[in-house]
Amino acid sequence: MSNGSNIDVSGAINTLTETFGKLFQMQVDVANNVLKAMADVAEPLGKTATDLVSNFAGAATQVLQSVSSAIAPKK
Repeated sequence: MSNGSNIDVSGAINTLTETFGKLFQMQVDVANNVLKAMADVAEPLGKTATDLVSNFAGAATQVLQSVSSAIAPKK
């Protein structure tokens, strides 16, 4: 005697499993996109930092050469 209130436990479990799988995949995709975005930002920042250090070293070298030539005795 069925009163029409049969619960599809297997279907509910399959739906939950599928939902959790999709949520996990979305988290993985978000993490991958964040890492890619960070790498895309880090690359130009690294180049800029390297250029800045190089320019600073060149300026420091020029200052030291100017000071050395000013201090050195003239012949």
